[in-house]
Amino acid sequence: MSDGIGRWRVACHRPISYDIVEAPRLFHPQHRALLSAGRIENGRRFLVVDSNFARHHAEEMRAYFAHHRIEAKIVLFPGGEENKRVESYLEIMRELDAFPIHRRDEPIIAIGGGVLTDVVGFIASTYRRSVPHIKVPTTLMGYVDASVGIKTGINFNGHKNRLGSFEPPVRVLLDRSFLKTLPHRHVLNGVCEIIKLAIIKDAGLFRLLEEHGAESIAAKFQNPAGAKILDRAISAMLEELALNLFEEDLCRSVDFGHTFSHGLEERHEARLLHGEAVLLDIAVSTLIAEGRRLLSARETARIFRLIEELGIALATEVLDAELMWRSLLERIEHRNGLQRVPMPRSIGNCVFVNDIARREIESSVRALTGRICVQNEPILQR
Repeated sequence: MSDGIGRWRVACHRPISYDIVEAPRLFHPQHRALLSAGRIENGRRFLVVDSNFARHHAEEMRAYFAHHRIEAKIVLFPGGEENKRVESYLEIMRELDAFPIHRRDEPIIAIGGGVLTDVVGFIASTYRRSVPHIKVPTTLMGYVDASVGIKTGINFNGHKNRLGSFEPPVRVLLDRSFLKTLPHRHVLNGVCEIIKLAIIKDAGLFRLLEEHGAESIAAKFQNPAGAKILDRAISAMLEELALNLFEEDLCRSVDFGHTFSHGLEERHEARLLHGEAVLLDIAVSTLIAEGRRLLSARETARIFRLIEELGIALATEVLDAELMWRSLLERIEHRNGLQRVPMPRSIGNCVFVNDIARREIESSVRALTGRICVQNEPILQR
């Protein structure tokens, strides 16, 4: 509507809703979760599938779609941060455009880890200006973190997730049995994100990890306690995301562990998994928080004891205070001019700070390195 001086305003509210559903035995022929968000008669599906996952489940997938007479195009994706790039995005986009799919009733299906679901989500947001997609996480990192939100992204110009969008899936399907085939290191990679949530958000989840974390890791979360940990972690994540899906508020508690880690992860992409970099950030942030009397010495000791008892070794040899300081400066740009660094104020609570100094990073890096040397533990878990 014009206000009489040649100026118009457009206002629109787009409702966002999607389901996150536990879907055990996802590829059983009688299970229809993969089909329920699109047309079945004369239907087609374009799938992007992690190549490691496909080695275990390709026959099941093909048999499932054949059973339902769905024409399925399966494109394999190698996963890994090094493949989260413009070239991968374009390669998959060409495959999709050659298939192709209907714009509204043949959702793209992303089956894999967080890198894959980020890339495919970005494809879904840009192909024909948005087509529906379904996410099926197959890693622990994807299960509790990357798949449950609406952010998408690819790395660009040496920076993580510099290109991306907000694109809600129509559905996220969770099959915990897919975690059985994960290598131990990748299980621990996802556990690092659960530790993040426990420290900054949920003291009850922290206690669950103390009591049942080690046995759940050994069971690859196939045990009842492991299921409880995963459900609680997802609930904690969604409580933070649901009211701020588009990040209008840049003070986000789930950014804990994601301030100093960016520079470390970019420089050591071949050595550090995402969760490993996040945990280094968490350890340094914990010591900064203790130095500011946000955490007691006892709470700090609990955090480091949990990390040790879960069998996660910190790669302290990659720590670089100067690099971490520059990462903080870059995050200030990302967070619109303020640090907005989430810090634990007691276990399970959060406060945001805007005045972290370089010397705090330097002293915390020295303290962390000294702590690990005293423990005389292996530097890097593989």
